[in-house]
Amino acid sequence: MTAVTTQNGKQSTAKGGTRPATAAAPMLTRDEDVRWAMISHFGAVAGCFPALIIYLVFRERGPFTEQEAKEALNFTLPLTVLMALLFGLAFVPTVDTWAGLGLVVVWITMAISGLIGGSECNKGRPYRYPVILRLIR
Repeated sequence: MTAVTTQNGKQSTAKGGTRPATAAAPMLTRDEDVRWAMISHFGAVAGCFPALIIYLVFRERGPFTEQEAKEALNFTLPLTVLMALLFGLAFVPTVDTWAGLGLVVVWITMAISGLIGGSECNKGRPYRYPVILRLIR
């Protein structure tokens, strides 16, 4: 299907429909790049979802954000899966106490590590987690 841009900024398709013309998103400024990288690490308190969203939205707009969101995602993804597993085990009567304690320990570890990573990114320095699975390259 071919699209032709009309004078009013709409794109006309071969089937006669129109849609708004899309423009490439502008690159992030250095401050915005550092800010989104920092937020991707700070988002560890909510699991892997903030880092995933930031990575998908901003990976082509800022190199520092792409690098740090990928790092945060590689760190938080396995821990989020582990937390979901521990959450499910918390409903099994024989292991509920240990699963609940494990869940809290994993969350605290993830949150503190994310806060450390975010504070390093706020200074404009890349952060590397000491123990990480490189799932996303």
